[in-house]
Amino acid sequence: MILPALTEATSPFWRPIKYSLFPPLGLATLAAYLDEDCEVEIQDEHVERLILDDHPDLVVIQVYITSARRAYQLADHYRAAGAYVVLGGLHVTSLPDEALPHADTIFLGPAEESWPRFLADFKARRQAHLYRSHERTLAGMPPIRRDLIKRQRYLVPNSIVVSRGCPHVCDFCYKEAFFEGGKSFYTQAVDDALGEIDRLPGRHLYFLDDHLFGDRRFATALFEGMRGMGRLWQAAGTVNAILAPDLLEKAVAAGLRSLFVGFETLNHANLVEQRKYQNMKRDYGAAIRRLHDHGVMINGSFVFGMDGDDGSAFERTVEWAVEQGIETATFHILTPYPGTALYQRMAEQKRLTIHDWDLYDTRHAVFRPSKMTGAQLEAGYHWAYREFYRWSSIARGAAAHEDTFAGLRHFAYAAGWKKFEPLWDLVIRARRAGAMLPALEAILSEFGRRPAAIKPGPLRRSARALDAAGLAARTLPGTNDPQPLTFHRNARA
Repeated sequence: MILPALTEATSPFWRPIKYSLFPPLGLATLAAYLDEDCEVEIQDEHVERLILDDHPDLVVIQVYITSARRAYQLADHYRAAGAYVVLGGLHVTSLPDEALPHADTIFLGPAEESWPRFLADFKARRQAHLYRSHERTLAGMPPIRRDLIKRQRYLVPNSIVVSRGCPHVCDFCYKEAFFEGGKSFYTQAVDDALGEIDRLPGRHLYFLDDHLFGDRRFATALFEGMRGMGRLWQAAGTVNAILAPDLLEKAVAAGLRSLFVGFETLNHANLVEQRKYQNMKRDYGAAIRRLHDHGVMINGSFVFGMDGDDGSAFERTVEWAVEQGIETATFHILTPYPGTALYQRMAEQKRLTIHDWDLYDTRHAVFRPSKMTGAQLEAGYHWAYREFYRWSSIARGAAAHEDTFAGLRHFAYAAGWKKFEPLWDLVIRARRAGAMLPALEAILSEFGRRPAAIKPGPLRRSARALDAAGLAARTLPGTNDPQPLTFHRNARA
């Protein structure tokens, strides 16, 4: 079972820590359905060199858009050697006609139901060329084969997924294409999820669910069941889930210490364009205050290049995030993935300019933006990363916390994540990313100890008023002239 890597992840010069964060849970989940007498190995090219001179009977390759070229190379290699090759994943589901020539069998959609059917057919030598998910349920799913995961090579070996999909429908998201033909959001039974958590060693967990809070009844029961386990965990949630009464409190009591929040944009028109309805007329400032007041660190997600964005979007977004005291930020260039409503719309408008899947990595402009050039969009994206993680910006963000201890935590986490990338590179090359886990646990354990109020500066007050009116930040300072981007220097994302 193989997870192919992006070229950047195997570079002899630089290996960003993001590629050594999480093990390939999808493959470990499928491995659990194999018979006990089967010899099976999971190889993750992000953290190890692949062994290509072996002779397996069956090869399973998980395909993402940016690793599609490499996945097809591996598939062709193993088929030429006589192995039976199976391809599945987001990219295969979106473009099955592209993938099928490189595989004996392809899987469309989630595989918890279709994979066991294939295994039965494979034993009987009656396997089909295509399997599509029909029934959407996680009931009866066997325990993940975590014994196949090389834990020491990942910073977050205790990653876990207790649901599939998301209850929302955003135009730029793969979800609708991947879950076409059935339920697009469903969860494990609470007891099964708690059982999986209980099997994990140590304290730290990272929920990789698209929206852990998406089913509030499930989330409430899960958090109540986790209370007293002594866990420290991170997850992803939406602004409206953060503002929901009592839900955040239960999560914090269960050990929540850091939340990835998809703010995406400060422009209301962009939210409408992308059907990001769950963020509309939500007070971003109130959500941030609520998280910080409960001692929860924020990783804010922002997307540049929507049709409402001009050259002022980068500075406005970074300044807002710094003033709000957001600890870490993840920036993206809007990317129209095949199979999404965004891709279809841009194809119809003839705005797609690049068709090399290697560049569909949210760091390249693969389409023609509305109010700037593609080069300006890329330059602005790099500038945003560099500006947010400047020492001065980290210090200003830390100073936004009225509580000195909270400010020190902010500074330590943000600086450690982005300012010590050469150290992370050495750790990855030594294959000891897991050795850094105690440091992560130590920092997270300090979050949640006391309220971390934020100073309500002028920018914060204006954003609060605009959010309350459902206007986000359309009138925050900035110009419509994209020319200021010409002085931005490239920075590593």
